[in-house]
Amino acid sequence: MIRTPLRPLARILEARARGENPAAIERENLRLRHERMRDSARTRAEGRLLMLGVMFCAAFVVVGVRMGTLAAAVPTEPRAAASGAAIVAQRADIVDRNGNILATNLATHALYAQPPNMIEPARVARELAQIFPDLDEQRLLADFTGERKFLWIKRRLSPEQMQKVHDIGDPGLLFGPREMRLYPNGRLAAHVLGGSGFGREGVSSAEVVGRAGVEQAFDAWLRDPANGGAPLRLSLDLTVQASVERVLAGGMRLMNAKGATAILMDVHTGEVIAMASLPDFDPNERPRLPTKGDPSDSPLFNRAVQGVYELGSTFKTFTIAQALEEGIVTPKTMIDTKGPMVWGRYRIRDFRNYGPELSVTDVLVKSSNIGTARLAQRIGAERQRAFLDQLGFLVPVPLELVEAPTGKPLLPPRWTDISMLTISYGHGLSASPMHLAAGYATLANGGFRVTPTLLAGGGKPGERVVSEATSAAIRSMLRDVVAHGTATLAEVEGYSVGGKTGTADKPKRTGGYHKDKVLSTFASIFPSDAPRYVLVVTLDEPEDRTGSEPRRTAGWTAAPVAGEIVRRAAPLLGLRPEIESASGFGVTLAAN
Repeated sequence: MIRTPLRPLARILEARARGENPAAIERENLRLRHERMRDSARTRAEGRLLMLGVMFCAAFVVVGVRMGTLAAAVPTEPRAAASGAAIVAQRADIVDRNGNILATNLATHALYAQPPNMIEPARVARELAQIFPDLDEQRLLADFTGERKFLWIKRRLSPEQMQKVHDIGDPGLLFGPREMRLYPNGRLAAHVLGGSGFGREGVSSAEVVGRAGVEQAFDAWLRDPANGGAPLRLSLDLTVQASVERVLAGGMRLMNAKGATAILMDVHTGEVIAMASLPDFDPNERPRLPTKGDPSDSPLFNRAVQGVYELGSTFKTFTIAQALEEGIVTPKTMIDTKGPMVWGRYRIRDFRNYGPELSVTDVLVKSSNIGTARLAQRIGAERQRAFLDQLGFLVPVPLELVEAPTGKPLLPPRWTDISMLTISYGHGLSASPMHLAAGYATLANGGFRVTPTLLAGGGKPGERVVSEATSAAIRSMLRDVVAHGTATLAEVEGYSVGGKTGTADKPKRTGGYHKDKVLSTFASIFPSDAPRYVLVVTLDEPEDRTGSEPRRTAGWTAAPVAGEIVRRAAPLLGLRPEIESASGFGVTLAAN
């Protein structure tokens, strides 16, 4: 910085020349210097004050924003954080094809205890036993007064139960937030959904995992946050499912059956619209797996896919379809039905004497074992096995349920000639009702193989198994069975139902067959002229006692139940009944 001298020489000399006082010049310059120094100091002070004011304002803004955030937040007590992998509790919803909720999540709490912090263990144990009758007071007291530092009391609490525990007022009782799985429709579609439970658990969260059904089959997908909360959309229709279950339960009671199952499937896409198995359970309170007895007696047993049965005369449809497809016969070809048919030491008989011969159509309509066995002789064992393999009867059905692989068909050790004959009319090979539904869908939809699915949108048609001509012939024959054959009780006015009955004696555990216990099945399609759906109904040990003698055949038991299901479900599926006009009915133009 260059400072201006107070007594500049030029001005001093000039002032002396004019006779002026040089000291006045020094005083003026000193005054100006002081003024400049004063102005500079003032400017510097004002800048510092401005900066300090801005900093104070910013600090007040930050404090105000933080105070507002704290005021809007929910107050929580501080908790100690434990190291380890985080537990992701969020699980996607499951909905039906129309978006109706089948499974969702509910926020709740779990109850746990820290005995060292308890003040009155005896009183706490007594009052907890009153709130939760399933808890043992003495056991709780032993846990509270022992050496345990921590124990779970209840994994899930209702709001009412939580309030009652709050009222106990002991600091040793604590709550942990939980997300539980809720099935708002109770037992509806229980075997499809399966149920869920808790996996890894912590004090502040728990992992919800699938235990059975689609919950377990799609467990990874339901827990994947990458799906963005999108629900799993099933092919089920909630209203149709409810109707099927209600009718099936009523039919099971009326026919005095120990169990029942029904499957309603789209013949083109393989979408399962409804699937029921009785007895059933509530997935909200899923029972434990049985440790003894017959697993099929458990309500957890899914008869639709896990139950493998000899499905009786429903298999005759496949034998006739193969004979037609291979050009061995036509629907009008006459078949020898004189009985009994002798094969070595075996004798094959019909339910009644149908005469010396029947047409192929009547073999199916009257359900002739001998006629079907004659057709199987012309087909041969190797070709029969290959055809059933094309239809999917030799492997477990590929359905999106963890239980499906357990429904492995029971095949003969060696596919002998006698096996070929008995399999042709539904004995000697055991398969699930889901296998049967897929097989009938394949024959009804024009001949393309169907793969069942529980996902909305269905699958693509598979390979062609039979021709359109064979499919049309089979549809016509199935219609004849209902119109004037063994399944007349399945007739539904306004809906053209076609189907085939099947009654098979139940095998004994010790070998042989029961004489008074059967499995009755009715496999049907509707409308038969242009099928859209296949329906399979199976009753375990049914017995119609309305007559003078008990009747167990499928025509008296399974067929009427299936007819009632069609009557209830068809309108829900958007199928309009076809009403035939009475003779002479018409519109006459009036003359002027």
